[in-house]
Amino acid sequence: MPAEAFDIVILGAGSGGYACALRAAQLGKTVALVEKDKLGGTCLHNGCIPTKALLHSAEVADTARESAKYGVQATLESIDLSGVHAYKDGVIGRLHKGLQGLVKSATAITYVEGEGRLASPTTVVVGDRELQGEHVVLATGSYARTLPGVEIGGRVMTSDQALSLDEVPARAIVLGGGVIGVEFASVLRSFGSEVTIVEALDRLVAAEDPAVSKQLERAFRKRKIVARTGARVAGVSQDEDKVTVELEGGQTLEAELLLVAVGRGPRTEGLGYEEAGLTMDRGFVITDERLQTGVGTVRAIGDIVPGPQLAHRGFAHGIFVAEDIAGLDPAPVRDHLIPKVTYCDPEIASVGLSEEQAREQYGDDVSTYEYNLGGNGKSQILGTAGFIKLVRSGAEGPVVGVHMVGARMGEQVGEAQLIVGWEALPEDVATFIHAHPTQNEALGEAHLALAGKPLHAHA
Repeated sequence: MPAEAFDIVILGAGSGGYACALRAAQLGKTVALVEKDKLGGTCLHNGCIPTKALLHSAEVADTARESAKYGVQATLESIDLSGVHAYKDGVIGRLHKGLQGLVKSATAITYVEGEGRLASPTTVVVGDRELQGEHVVLATGSYARTLPGVEIGGRVMTSDQALSLDEVPARAIVLGGGVIGVEFASVLRSFGSEVTIVEALDRLVAAEDPAVSKQLERAFRKRKIVARTGARVAGVSQDEDKVTVELEGGQTLEAELLLVAVGRGPRTEGLGYEEAGLTMDRGFVITDERLQTGVGTVRAIGDIVPGPQLAHRGFAHGIFVAEDIAGLDPAPVRDHLIPKVTYCDPEIASVGLSEEQAREQYGDDVSTYEYNLGGNGKSQILGTAGFIKLVRSGAEGPVVGVHMVGARMGEQVGEAQLIVGWEALPEDVATFIHAHPTQNEALGEAHLALAGKPLHAHA
């Protein structure tokens, strides 16, 4: 077959790949978008969307279970997992259909189904098709990791298999206390499982500010989720009835399910990256701040580039690369300004520097403030506990970090991103009026307090 020529060939149609394709098409570029599985990638089909659908079902279960304290007499009879999956799959299906329509309507995009491989800095081969691009963008995403000696199968599974559980286990062990681990622990507990988290590090969600970890661990204890931090796995075995996890030191744990949630690895093996001359590090593709690999016009975006593995980071990478190729000279994506949300109960949301990171960057000239949600009317109505922590560079500098824990905090991180991204002073934010009663109001009151004029808190 003769080679097909495009302005851009994109390998991978997840969040980064399809965003790059759609933006490039808007800018007049011809695009080949290659995907071996489903348009939308991990986020839509095996990650962000299905897990958040499960978490919403879990929230509904908790609301029904606790309805009496709100004066509503309701009962939770059972968790119908087939119904949960039907709801989840309906959400995925509608979003997938909409995305397919967007790509199909973009006449500049040629969607190529099949497993692609980088054959040269200008060529991607898919079966017997040779796609040549003036630019090649690698967006092949990530996969669920496991640990050496921990085989996936039977009662041992990753998040991929856990999304299709056919029954709620009476007991579950979650290996890993990062984002994926605490989200699934939260779901399983809400569905009625006894849950134990095993984490090798000394705290849960170790990528967050330590104060957030403490609050989450406190909330999980109240929910009777057991967290064994500083614990390492020595071995795993299973039979028809149970899985047994042996910890270093000789202690053993038993459950009906072991969920391995030890992070995600870059999906780059066997795709021709090293052969094409790309610089690799533990499977990741090394790039400069403009996501150039240094090999011809090959770019890499999303989870295969070292940094936070977030769908919205890949999305931003894709738009950035499309605009950079088109000569618009966009500003590079800065990882520390990307908001992070963990959707367990309670939710965690943050943007910018932790207190520790701020002290590394600014020395001891850092000030912080924690606003307890106990002083927020809407949080009292919702029955949630937590706080908003602000990190400021110096006594008079801008806010460089916002860290929040409590119900629905993910919905507040948009304003937090603007505050940190625009290097706002607490005095700047304090002048804005936040609607009452909202949880968003807590963000305003935290800045009022840091500006030296607290209302419902102590300075």
